[in-house]
Amino acid sequence: MNNLKTLEPPLDTRGGHFGTWLSFAVLMTLLFGLVYPVLTTLLGQALFPFQASGSLLEKNGSVIGSSLIGQSFSGAKYFIGRPSSAGKGYDPTSASGSNLAPSNPALLERAAKTSAEIVAREGVGALQIPVDLVAASGSGLDPHISLAAAEIQIARVAKARGIAENLVRQAVQAQTEQPLFGVFGLAQVNVLQLNLTLDRL
Repeated sequence: MNNLKTLEPPLDTRGGHFGTWLSFAVLMTLLFGLVYPVLTTLLGQALFPFQASGSLLEKNGSVIGSSLIGQSFSGAKYFIGRPSSAGKGYDPTSASGSNLAPSNPALLERAAKTSAEIVAREGVGALQIPVDLVAASGSGLDPHISLAAAEIQIARVAKARGIAENLVRQAVQAQTEQPLFGVFGLAQVNVLQLNLTLDRL
C-alpha cells in the first residue's frame, strides 16, 4: 500500500496572490476614494447646483445663511425658530440636542422659562404654544417650525412691521413646505426663508 502525501503549494508572497490583492486594493481605492466622489460631486453640481453648494441664501448680495441650518433671530419683526442646544445655539460645528431626560429639573426649568417668554411675546395662552417652540430638535440645527408655530407669531410680526396680518399670512403660506407625498411628516415653514421674504416686502 502506497503512502501518499497531500502536497500544498507554498504561498507565494512575492507575487501571485499577493500581487492580485494589492492590485485589487489599489483599484478599489482609486474607484471609491477618487473616481466616485469626483463623479457624484460633478453630477450634484450639474443637477442640483443650489443644494450642492450648501443651499446658501443671500441678502443684498451677501450670504447670510443656509436654508438647511437654523439661526437665531431677535426683534419683534422676525419669526422665531426652535430653541437650539447646539453649542451656544445653532452651531453647525457642535450639532446636538440637550440629551436631558424629560424628568431632568434643568429641562423642566428651561421649558417653563421658554413658555413664559412665548406667552408674554405672542399674547397667547400656555396651552396654545406648539411643542416645537419649546423643545429643541435632536440636532439643534432645525431650520423649520411647524405651521402652528408660525401662525401664533403672525400678529406680532405684522404689528412690528406695520403691515396687514393678511400679508404676513400670505408669506407664511408661500414658504410652507407640505408633507412629503402629502403623507410623510407635517407642514412646516423655513424660518430664515420666511424672514427674508418679509424683508423683501
